[in-house]
Amino acid sequence: MGAPPRKLSVVIPCLNAASTLGAQLAALTRQSWPGGWEVIVADNGSTDGSREIVESYRGRLPGLELVDASDRRGQAHARNLGAAATTGDALLFCDADDEVAPGWMEALGQALAIHEFVACRYDNEKLNPAWVRRTHLNPQKDGLTAYDYPPFLPHAGGGGLAVRRAIHEEVGGFDETLPALEDTDYCWRIQLAGHEFHFVPDAVVYIRHRHDAGTIFRQGVSYGKHNVLIYSRYKDRGMPRLGWLPGLLRWGKLLLKTPLMLLTREGRSRWLWQLGWRIGRIEGCFEYKVVAP
Repeated sequence: MGAPPRKLSVVIPCLNAASTLGAQLAALTRQSWPGGWEVIVADNGSTDGSREIVESYRGRLPGLELVDASDRRGQAHARNLGAAATTGDALLFCDADDEVAPGWMEALGQALAIHEFVACRYDNEKLNPAWVRRTHLNPQKDGLTAYDYPPFLPHAGGGGLAVRRAIHEEVGGFDETLPALEDTDYCWRIQLAGHEFHFVPDAVVYIRHRHDAGTIFRQGVSYGKHNVLIYSRYKDRGMPRLGWLPGLLRWGKLLLKTPLMLLTREGRSRWLWQLGWRIGRIEGCFEYKVVAP
């Protein structure tokens, strides 16, 4: 067992998160770490009062800094600028619309004494109504998220990652050319660089799910399209090849399930996301010139 990081740096990307950011910052005031810690909020161009909320926590959070990341939109850019402003030995990433649970920081700090790269456990019970919980899966409840289409390396959400600073710098941070799934790509690049990825069940983040129809559909489209983009980048790095048949079978499965899914509120939400994901993959195939529907 190695020495724990002397100082931890919490990095929060933020864009118009005034309705939830205060709850996340309040949750951070209940964290502790014997080696010292700081909080860096990287604002990606908020116009809703998010910056004022951050300022209201000065004196309540150690080393609180507000970084201007408005020059380029995207969570990858905000996380990178936030990380560049830190002074700690390890980086703890969380999101402005989630809430860290008691003991989150302590659990991640202790885990980083043993491992270089870790992910926390997601809890979707506390912040979401029952019908929303039934709509969304929680693949980061009991372990790292499996990537199964096609099968490849595990990954985790960007709002639940922690990494030794040297590893983050070794891989060049998050890829700012990716509008989505920059966290998946980050996890893969670190693993392909030879660093193991570990799950820390005692470090918990309460996550919020999207629940309005338009946002659910648009997220599905974005995830589908950018899954194809990362497939185009990793198919020559060990990721199994896809063809037309698996995608056609998934379209058929969705169409067969449609009548039953449309009967309930949660079923309609799942159907919208899956439809968006399938449409996004078709868009991605044409845009990135690969066969991966």
